[in-house]
Amino acid sequence: MSYHAPQADLETHTVTNQPTPFEGLNLYEGDAALKAAVHAFGGARHNPHLKAFGAKCGTADTALWARQANENPPKLKSFDRYGHRLDEVEFHPAYHQLMALGLDNGISGAPWVADEAGHVLHGAMMILMMQADAGVTCPMSMSYACVAALKANPEVAERWTPRVTAQSYDPRFIPADEKTGVTIGMAMTEKQGGSDVRANTTRAEPAGDGGYILTGHKWFCSAPMSDAFLTLAYTEGGMSCFLVPRWRPDGTRNAIHVMRLKDKMGDKSNASSEIEYHGAWAERLGEEGRGIRTIIDMVQHTRYDCTLGSAGGMRAALAQALWHTSQRRAFQKALIDQPAMRAVLADLAIESEAATAIALRVGASLDRAADDSREAAFMRLATPIAKYWVCKRQPGFVYEALECHGGAGFVEEGPMPRLFRQSPLNAIWEGSGNVIALDILRALSREPDSLKAVRAELETARGVNDAYDRHCAGLDAYMEPGALHEGSARAFAQAMALALQAAALKQTAPDFVFDGFCTQRLGVNRRGYLYGDVEASVDQDSILERAMPG
Repeated sequence: MSYHAPQADLETHTVTNQPTPFEGLNLYEGDAALKAAVHAFGGARHNPHLKAFGAKCGTADTALWARQANENPPKLKSFDRYGHRLDEVEFHPAYHQLMALGLDNGISGAPWVADEAGHVLHGAMMILMMQADAGVTCPMSMSYACVAALKANPEVAERWTPRVTAQSYDPRFIPADEKTGVTIGMAMTEKQGGSDVRANTTRAEPAGDGGYILTGHKWFCSAPMSDAFLTLAYTEGGMSCFLVPRWRPDGTRNAIHVMRLKDKMGDKSNASSEIEYHGAWAERLGEEGRGIRTIIDMVQHTRYDCTLGSAGGMRAALAQALWHTSQRRAFQKALIDQPAMRAVLADLAIESEAATAIALRVGASLDRAADDSREAAFMRLATPIAKYWVCKRQPGFVYEALECHGGAGFVEEGPMPRLFRQSPLNAIWEGSGNVIALDILRALSREPDSLKAVRAELETARGVNDAYDRHCAGLDAYMEPGALHEGSARAFAQAMALALQAAALKQTAPDFVFDGFCTQRLGVNRRGYLYGDVEASVDQDSILERAMPG
């Protein structure tokens, strides 16, 4: 953040050669890649809203809130001073300011009420909000995605969906029907199983009033101050999905005990917890024994958000690096004009734009899936592929952007350490690399139309770049008998993700970006083990001009 009239002429030296604070910028207007992807995938009508939101995300106040929310992490309040059980989480006021910024502007609710391109709108807002603060996007994402699961019980959906889509942040801890808007969390995994949710032991017994009583624990419950949680528990009919509200129908606190908050490597502004159900009341979503099937639709949306989160984190890191290097000088030149630095930044810019393009292409498929069977099939396979690859690229990307700052990037006063600590999260959330790779295999075996849809997408960009054509032809090797299995699933995910990124760029970006990506990521020299090893044919000047913020 900036301070009013700081003193530059000091007793021992004068402060020079330092960049101005990165604030007062419109993060949407200054992001040509994001704007182009929004327009290419049907979201042009949302441009005024995104422009206004991008301006809010780039203010000095927002930057201050982000720093304060991360420097003052949430605290668990288990009991009041008299010994009454509370299970509440207290947040710094800056956290609530950030939550209001996202939810009041529709990041969770607008996609479900927009006339068209709602998921593309949500995607662009997530990329922008990630640059304001990544932690608060967790409850925003789950509140967005839960609508897909709520539909499994029309009666529950009728009550809860309007609350979720109200586009209003209400931080009060009171029953949901008394609030102007609500947030929804998730509590799926348990200590003994983790991703293997079939190893869960939480039980659900009929309550006699149409609801169920849950007893058990959850190893990871994100955003424990949410108004309700989607969770899994075993009934007589098998693994089932439930909505567990923080308040029972009679207005008393539900028996959800927050045992402790997680002390996480990053994501400090957001609370994550371990919880126990001590006879908590819940409503079932979907059929008994079909809990995982009920969750799948929601998981597609949260995996979309993981991809968006990493694309947003990359853009945030790139923008900071470009801002710093364009104003900092060394050896009589701006850092960005030094050939070695210029190559690094151009390579990062290519990667960032490819992440944005594939992320919003997935969003477009979510928008079109209900009316287009091929788009639905594309979405089923492209979502985990994009999630796998883009999220894995983020940590190395952010590190390289941090290094562009030199020692200044390693100091906690700046944003880079926070961006770096945050960077591995999306690759872990909603399925780590191996889980996602195996899910890709399941999609291929259970829904063969998904591969046809993805291959059809790749055909749209054939015939204009030799490196791309060779790469796509090489994908045929995975279709040979016995070639695609658990041991090769990650290699297939990578190869297919690179092809899909190129195909998306062909729809969103100028030729110099598409060709640059194909040269760097698909060319015979396979550049890109480390950023900055750039082929001479890549148009670095045009790429950097396009990527420059503000």
